[in-house]
Amino acid sequence: MRRSLLLSAAMLTGLTAAAVAQQPAAGIKLSDVAGVWDSKTMMGPKDSVVITIVITATADAKGWTMTNGKNVVPVRVVSSGGDSIVTEAGPYPSYLRPGATVTLLRTVGHYKGNEMWGSFTATYATGDKISGKVSAMRRK
Repeated sequence: MRRSLLLSAAMLTGLTAAAVAQQPAAGIKLSDVAGVWDSKTMMGPKDSVVITIVITATADAKGWTMTNGKNVVPVRVVSSGGDSIVTEAGPYPSYLRPGATVTLLRTVGHYKGNEMWGSFTATYATGDKISGKVSAMRRK
């Protein structure tokens, strides 16, 4: 019986290793999206563009930024997987509300080739939250 148990364990280990070897890659890599992206931030029932932002994405988690042409804000890569990258930024002076501070901007972007789409939530120092959609195209 002991010999049967050892053979079963060995076979199970071999099958598990083979299954792991056949799994697809974990998903998107930051190097897949490196470049400069022209982004539109949209809100409201008609997805009105409220601001355009330039996002600079690097091949690793360091050096990501966003700017509206005035203020450059560092962006943190929180996680990535599948076709998605989650980023956060803040605190920084609000692009939309003069005199206000965004304490946290969280964006979930879905990437395919030179296109990105997704959603964002911005939390202000006052506790107000706004959310909407985002889309972007990578510059050539």
